[in-house]
Parts: sequence; C-alpha cells; structure tokens
Amino acid sequence: MQNDTRNIYKRARRNAGYTQEAAAEMLNVSVESLRAYETDRRIPAGDVVLQMMICYNCHQLPTQHLQETSALFNSVVPRLEERSLLAITVRIYNRLRSFQEDNRLDRLLAIAEDGVIDDQERPEFEAIISDLRQIIQSGLELDVFCGGQVPNRKGNSA
Repeated sequence: MQNDTRNIYKRARRNAGYTQEAAAEMLNVSVESLRAYETDRRIPAGDVVLQMMICYNCHQLPTQHLQETSALFNSVVPRLEERSLLAITVRIYNRLRSFQEDNRLDRLLAIAEDGVIDDQERPEFEAIISDLRQIIQSGLELDVFCGGQVPNRKGNSA
C-alpha cells in the first residue's frame, strides 16, 4: 500500500461511489480515522473492515486486508490474485483435469494407506500437496473475486 491509488480501502470506497464523509458516517468512524486508513497511517480493525465490506459491497476487501496486514494469514492461505471469471474457471478445470489424469488422488490414498509418509513417498506427497494448493488457490479466487455474496449485518447472505 505505497500510495493511495493502491490503497484497498480507498479503492473500495471510491468504487462504491462514496465520499469520505458519507463513508465515515455509514461506518460510524471519524473522517480522520477513515483518512488515516486510506493513507496507510493506520490499519483498520477487523470489525471496521467487515463494515466496509458490507457498506461498499466489496466481498474481496477482507481477504485483501488480511493479505496486506497478516503474516499468519499469508503463511497459511496462498496469495490470491484477481482474475476474470473465465481465467479462474479455466485454471480450475485444467488443474483438476491434470490432477485426475495423473492419478494424484489414487497416489495420495496409496501414500496415506499405512498412515506414514516415508522418505521415498515424501517428494511425491509434496508434489500432490502443491497441486492441491493450486486448486484451492483458484477456488478461493473464484469465491473472493467472482462469486461471493456479501453477508448482511447478521452474518447471513444478503
């Protein structure tokens, strides 16, 4: 978040068509706090980001927030990239087809059968995990950037 044109909070607000004043009122924060979020002087709390997601109708904002602010999140969840619906769908199809053609599920079951991953199985197991991470990454991208419904204030789909 080097400059304000790359600031995810400012971009989400502008895409929603709100002024800082209107957004601050909807979010129940001061205009100064909102300016601080949009100029990287402060990081908004999770509940504020959730309200931004709802008010701005920006389903991907929480994920982007976590990617930019949480080392823990980044160590667990693959880096998500915004792609078109077609690009993500093709990636998922290609990765699933390759996974099936390479009999990866059968190989994973064979490795797991005895409950131990031995030294000979380790490289193949890690390759299978890498393939699964790519499939998961594409599935998350599809959800976050193309499909997700913004929950209403009670946590149900709007």
